[in-house]
Amino acid sequence: MKPVTHLLSLILIVASLSYTQRVVIKAGRLIDPKSGNILQNQTIIIEGGRILSVGSGTTIPADASVIDLAQKTVLPGLIDCHTHMLLQPEDERGFPPVISKSQAFRTIQGVAGAKKDLEAGFTTVRDLDSEGAGFADVALRDAINKGIVPGPRMLVSTFALTITAGHMNLTGLNPDIQLPDPAALADSRDAMVAEIRRQVKYGADWIKLYATGTLRHVDPVTLEPVNQVSLEDVQTVVNEAKRWRKDVAAHAYGGIGAKNSVLGGVRSIEHGMLLDDEILKLMVERGTFWCPTIGTYIPEADEEMTDMRRRIIARHKETFQKAMKMGVKIAFGTDVGAYEHGTSVREFLKMEEYGMKPVDALRCATTRAAELLRMEKDLGTVEAGKFADIIAVDGNPLENIGALKNVVFVMKEGKVYKDTR
Repeated sequence: MKPVTHLLSLILIVASLSYTQRVVIKAGRLIDPKSGNILQNQTIIIEGGRILSVGSGTTIPADASVIDLAQKTVLPGLIDCHTHMLLQPEDERGFPPVISKSQAFRTIQGVAGAKKDLEAGFTTVRDLDSEGAGFADVALRDAINKGIVPGPRMLVSTFALTITAGHMNLTGLNPDIQLPDPAALADSRDAMVAEIRRQVKYGADWIKLYATGTLRHVDPVTLEPVNQVSLEDVQTVVNEAKRWRKDVAAHAYGGIGAKNSVLGGVRSIEHGMLLDDEILKLMVERGTFWCPTIGTYIPEADEEMTDMRRRIIARHKETFQKAMKMGVKIAFGTDVGAYEHGTSVREFLKMEEYGMKPVDALRCATTRAAELLRMEKDLGTVEAGKFADIIAVDGNPLENIGALKNVVFVMKEGKVYKDTR
C-alpha cells in the first residue's frame, strides 16, 4: 500500500471511530412526553448518532465519553412545524425581501437564524415557504445535513402555491415593471401540477398551498377569509404530491378554503384562527393536524394593535380552546422568521395562557410533531433506536413551561452543539 493511500485509510478509520464512539449522558431527570412522567437518574447510551439504550443502573462502557446532566432536566429535541428560515422580522415591514434583498444575503441570514433556533433547543423544523428566496431553503437544508453549518434538521417546502391576486402577491407596485412574486402563482390545476413537479425536482420535502388569503383579505365585518381553492383544486394538489410521496400543508385561516383543504386531504392546516366548529369536527374525523402559530398574530408594538386584530386574536384563542376540547391534533408551529429566530419558546407560553397544560404543549413539540412529519420512529422521545436529539434545561418544564427559555445543552444526532451548563 502506498504511504499516501495508507495515511488516507487511517484517517478514514479514525474519523469513523470518532463518529461511532459511544457517548453516555447521565440524566438526573428525563421527561417522557408520551407518558408525561419524569424518569429519575437515567443513563442514555448513544452511538453513531442514535440512542442505543435508556435506563437506570446501566453499566457505562469503559471507552465511552460521559456527559453529566445529573443536575438538569433532559428531554427530546424540540420540533417546530412552521418556520421561515429565510425570513427575518424586518421583512414584515417595508419592502418585501424578494425585491429588497439578494438571495445570497437572505441565505446568510438564514444560516445565522438556523444556529439560533438550534441553540434554542429546536433540533428539527418544517420550513413552510422560502418567501421569495427561491430554493435557498434546499441549500440551507443540505448544508446543515452535510455539517457545513449548524442548524436544525430541515424539511422544506420551497415555493408555496397561490393564485394571482391572492396571498403572497406583490401589491401596490407599478404593473409596468416585472418583479418576482414571493410564491408560485398557479391559476389552473395543470399549472399547480407542473409547479409541484418543478418543486419536487429541485428538492422540496413538502408542498405548501395557500388555501385562503392573508389578513388583508379578511372581511373586516364578518372576518371571512378569501377562499383561494376549490375542493377539486386541493384534491389535485394532494394527489400530485402523493405521487412523489409528499404531504401538503395548507395555509388556511378558516371558511370555505379551510373546509376544502380538510376534505381534500391536506396533512395540516396552518394558522386556522377562524376555523369553525364544523371544520374542527372534520379535522378530528380525518386526522388533520393543526399548527396554530398563535404568537405571530399578536403584535409586539401597541400601535399595531387594531380593533380588527383584537377580534382575530380573540377568535384564535376561542378556536384553540375548542380544538383542545374536541381532540384536534395540535402540532407546535410558530411562524418564526416573522419574529426573531431563537425565540420560538414564546409560543409555549401562549399555549399555556390559552389553557393547555405544559405536558400537552411539550407533546405538541415532540411526539405530536413527529407524527405530523411521519418521523415518529426517529424523533419525539428519548428512546432506543431514535436519533440522539437531546436537550437539557434547569428546572422542570412540566411545572413551569418557561424553563424552556433557557436551554443549556443541545445535542443533535449525537453531536453537541451547545453546552453552557
